[in-house]
Amino acid sequence: MPEHSADRIGFRHLCLRGFAYMLLVAALMQAVLLEATYMPDVRFSEIGLTESLQSLLLLAGTILAIVARRLDDRLPHLTLLVIGLLGASLIREQDAWLDEFVFDGAWQILVSLLVLPILFVVIRNGRAFAAELERYATTFSGGLFAAGFIGTYVFSRLYGRGEMWEAVLGEQYIRVFKDAAEEVTELFGYTLLCIAMIELLLLARRWRQQGRG
Repeated sequence: MPEHSADRIGFRHLCLRGFAYMLLVAALMQAVLLEATYMPDVRFSEIGLTESLQSLLLLAGTILAIVARRLDDRLPHLTLLVIGLLGASLIREQDAWLDEFVFDGAWQILVSLLVLPILFVVIRNGRAFAAELERYATTFSGGLFAAGFIGTYVFSRLYGRGEMWEAVLGEQYIRVFKDAAEEVTELFGYTLLCIAMIELLLLARRWRQQGRG
């Protein structure tokens, strides 16, 4: 069996998983509609349903990445960096709670304690990481992760800028429009990242089975 044959997904499995992921996205968007319709006091706020779903997706993605790392050791540095990114994002999403119940700025310290050691390890093993990234980028999981990363950390931030929505809406500007635009696109980005981790776990499982074959 060729070394990279396990990187590929059969057409039937790709279609089935694609359909399941579409159902997941549809369910999440239905939840957003319910929040907008029936939760006017908290919609798109720190305690709203959309923010809670973002945290849930990040938690699930982090756990899936940890399990994938333990299941197969072919991408040790890349998975470590992914765990750091998702974990840091999860901590960042709890900033309001941490500032209120721990101390102001707690999330920055927690993120630093998580990310800095991981960056040290990854940078120290830069060549190994580059080789892992080159392989991962050609997988279905890698493509989904790239889309989720760009959607979350680039597009969502730019699309949700207050000045753009003030320019679009003019005198009719209400902050909730800006919040909805930013939080919903961020939710979709986190969804792609979580799906990428599902695919990474399945990829690690195929690699492990290939190794036993």
